[in-house]
Amino acid sequence: MRHYRILIGTILVVLILPVITASKIHSNEATIRISKSISYKKEVDKKAIALYASKKQKLKTALEEYFNKAIASGTIVGAGVSIVQGDSIVISDGFGKRSVNNKSKVNGETVFRLGSLSKGFAGVLAASLEAEGKLDWDDKVVDYIPEFQFGDRSNTKKVRLSHILSHSSGTPYHSFTNLVEAGLSVSSIAKRFDEVTPISEPGSVYSYQNAMFSLSQEVMEKICGEDIKTQLKNQFFSPLGMSTISMDHDSLLEVENVAMPHVRSRRGWKKTALRNKYYNAVAAGGINASSLDMAKWMRFLLGHNPEVLQPKVIEKAFSPFIEIPGHSKYYQRWANHKQSYYGFGWRIHEFEDAETQQETKVWHHGGSVNNYRNEIALFPETDLGICVLLNGNSRLARTVIPDLRKIIERIYNTETKNVSL
Repeated sequence: MRHYRILIGTILVVLILPVITASKIHSNEATIRISKSISYKKEVDKKAIALYASKKQKLKTALEEYFNKAIASGTIVGAGVSIVQGDSIVISDGFGKRSVNNKSKVNGETVFRLGSLSKGFAGVLAASLEAEGKLDWDDKVVDYIPEFQFGDRSNTKKVRLSHILSHSSGTPYHSFTNLVEAGLSVSSIAKRFDEVTPISEPGSVYSYQNAMFSLSQEVMEKICGEDIKTQLKNQFFSPLGMSTISMDHDSLLEVENVAMPHVRSRRGWKKTALRNKYYNAVAAGGINASSLDMAKWMRFLLGHNPEVLQPKVIEKAFSPFIEIPGHSKYYQRWANHKQSYYGFGWRIHEFEDAETQQETKVWHHGGSVNNYRNEIALFPETDLGICVLLNGNSRLARTVIPDLRKIIERIYNTETKNVSL
């Protein structure tokens, strides 16, 4: 029996040993394959990171060349520039001086006045309140501001929140902008629209406004019981970490890293004072921010902070509401421009490539206040955002968005639709 057991054990060893050996061989081969795969992935990642860094440096160099040329020619004094793609802030930097009177440089945290770029914040805030069911685009303005009267009673009742946010209330171009600049409260300005004769039915003609647009902040204050500054801070600025942003004159005066406004004279640029205008109408033009803040804002607008607000809600502000007629505006002269509309605090441009027939959209706005001149544009198809803040009312603003877009295309050696920063 003992010999039998030894024989059986020997047979089992003979039978099992090749299996164990083969298993070890296969296991070693799998380990080698996994190891090679990991090594290959690390190598690919290293190359991707190196390529990203190289492209980013080339982009920064190209931007330096572009803005330094503008500075040398006297076209601008300084610029805060931000470029984002997806959830990445690719560039948030400054070029030139904060003031012609000293050597202080503009950087990513230098604060500028935004002017009408502020309207985009108001439009998105309204979209968030609409999504919460606190307001409706078709709400009558007079229901929230009983003292408001524009034309006869019938016309007054036709003016909706959507009309004042889209510059289509039927108000003549820039009505009562002088009252806004004089520092009157929006509530007092609202009472004076009975002095204005409507030029059209509400919702039928685009006519750009500041005073009428600013009534939106009164409506939202009545709805929420908080002023627009508090609402914007709680809803967007604090959650997004926009730490240099402000909405009043005193706060701006306390900032050391601020780009001073400039006017052009025969001898070149001349520094001017920081004026206390439009802080009564924050929705229309009363926000101050740095290029870093604007980068965070663009990243949010492109849908990469859904915990703050869902992209489908944000996009409601970019829904075309009224056509912007003509082809004489600077943005209507951008290459391949087809048509422009206004949504809620935003211009929406449609472009069509003549060769490929490819259609694209751009969400855009310009801003000018206190001799600052700014541009912001978002390209939703390519998840790209560009913002340029200038501390002088320079003609460069008319072309800076398409100029920078071309630079990006050239650096990344691809069509815009395939840009990957």
